[in-house]
Amino acid sequence: MEKVETTLDVVTIGRSSVDLYGEQVGGRLEDMSSFAKYVGGCPTNIAVGTAKLGLKSGLITAVGDEHMGRFIREEVERWGVDTSRLKTDPSRLTSLVILGIRDQHTFPLIFYRENCADSALEADDIDPGYIARAKAVVVTGTHFSRPNLDAASRKAAETARANGRRVVFDIDYRPVLWGLTGHGLGEERFVESARISAHLQTILPLCDVVVGTEEELHIAGGTTVTLDAIRKVRELAPEALIVCKRGPMGCVAFDSTIPDDIEDGLEGPGFPVDVYNVLGAGDAFMSGFLRGYLRDLPLEECCRLANACGAFAVSRHGCAPAIPSWTELSHFLEHGSAVRALRKDPVLEQLHWSTNRERHWPQVLAFAFDHRSQLEAMCDAAGVSHDHIPYFKGLCFQAIEKVGGGRSDLGLLLDGRYGEDTLAKATGQGLWIGRPIELPGSLPLRFDDGPDLGRVLKEWPREHCAKCLAFYHPDDPEDLRREQLERFLVLQDAARSTWHDLLIEIIASKSDLPEDEQTTARAIRQFYAAGLYPDWWKLPDPESDAAWTAIAEVIEAHDPHCRGVLLLGLDAPEDALEAAFARAAAHPICKGFAVGRSIFGGPADDWLSGRIDDKLAVQRMAETYGRLIAAWDEAKAGVA
Repeated sequence: MEKVETTLDVVTIGRSSVDLYGEQVGGRLEDMSSFAKYVGGCPTNIAVGTAKLGLKSGLITAVGDEHMGRFIREEVERWGVDTSRLKTDPSRLTSLVILGIRDQHTFPLIFYRENCADSALEADDIDPGYIARAKAVVVTGTHFSRPNLDAASRKAAETARANGRRVVFDIDYRPVLWGLTGHGLGEERFVESARISAHLQTILPLCDVVVGTEEELHIAGGTTVTLDAIRKVRELAPEALIVCKRGPMGCVAFDSTIPDDIEDGLEGPGFPVDVYNVLGAGDAFMSGFLRGYLRDLPLEECCRLANACGAFAVSRHGCAPAIPSWTELSHFLEHGSAVRALRKDPVLEQLHWSTNRERHWPQVLAFAFDHRSQLEAMCDAAGVSHDHIPYFKGLCFQAIEKVGGGRSDLGLLLDGRYGEDTLAKATGQGLWIGRPIELPGSLPLRFDDGPDLGRVLKEWPREHCAKCLAFYHPDDPEDLRREQLERFLVLQDAARSTWHDLLIEIIASKSDLPEDEQTTARAIRQFYAAGLYPDWWKLPDPESDAAWTAIAEVIEAHDPHCRGVLLLGLDAPEDALEAAFARAAAHPICKGFAVGRSIFGGPADDWLSGRIDDKLAVQRMAETYGRLIAAWDEAKAGVA
């Protein structure tokens, strides 16, 4: 057989679902009132987890032709998973799981899998050429529970073997999905069944690696005596690596003869962490194990990576989102954690946040028309009502659409007070969207929609970046600085809990205090010292290379994963902005601009006064915005 080049590290096959996780921890599932939505399903979680850890992964599964199916596809693609073999089934719905956290031992869940898309996979859905391109294929026990699924998974395993690829078997035993319990016992992990044991044993001879908990090895081995079960697996898979997951005790691996004492296997010690949520821990474990195994690392290191990933998963809410990035995992393995509840370790949580972002923005060129008080003043000067503002903001958005041209780096800053309808139009269009949350002109900082930021941000789409302006000088009175920083910490906490990026804009000009080339850098340093790590900074032109260098150095020193700086306009004329662009483009920390009144100021005055119509207002704003984009492109090209 002709050797096929490998372009993927691993392909996973089987379940995909939307997981709805109850957010009220400690109560019955019956009483939970709100849910967080994640991708789920053992193979899907492993595909995401391995991608986050730096492997090239592919996923074979099926979803419905509806909103939840598109959610799964878009989410796994954001993590870099290849979805070329992710099937969309027009006649079935996407699988759903509802689950919760009652206590450290009780995790109620309900599987909604009646006639779902992934349960209808057939052998014809397995492309042998695709399987042959991967170093390894992961098959899971649940996807042998029906004849059609058995045929598909078995074909994948046999194809991998025929092409000299590795077959990894995650036993993934869910009695309810084999029809052994009622729907209300989805959390049940073990029910003896000679029929299922016999079925699983026909798979074992195909496997290079077999991974399971003690209970899962019991069902595969057909006995509840752990060592006897492992010996049965060895008998049927004489050359396979067998890995027994043991929860907080880590794991034990057997690569040859099974000893008389389980402790005589190759032990991978666990990590002492507090258990918050065991759901998905096995998928994280497998992701870490594969990161080592498919890089041909020593078995001890494979187990170490697996146990560390499992430790992260049991410490967090959700399955796939809880799996660490490679950067985060490496930091943990090198430095450990001072706390047993890893989700409460601020360093690890910041790394988790900043290295697991869903979309990368190499550059953002934004039209900012989030202005509220300025447009209110312009309406007053023109003698018209504030009711004109929402309509005008719609014209601003038309200007962005007119400029578009297929670019993927355009964006906008827009408020919800006057721009709610336009925000709805812009959302989901692939644009970067920033949204102000501060009360305009407030000093000390106040918030526009009240102090309950969790309530406010929970209503925002996740793609909206929370933008907050601070009038802040590093030499302001200490009490004022402390008060402002404390409010930003509350905002950051709310943004993290609702999965929103945070942009902090700093303007020192309300103060009469002097400014120099270090002023902005010193202010940023004070924010970091207070524990603030925004995803973006929005800053005025510091007017010198030395000032830009100081800004870049302080950001790099405190948060090398920061998305970057956007340059604001402050109503500057175009020639001044072009000069600012030329300075900024030479510093990689600056990722673009967010300019407002320089684009809309003149057209707004003329439109509100009735001197121009909608068409001319849109045209003028689009022309100015287009010129600024061209000026930025030219500045970056000059640097290159």
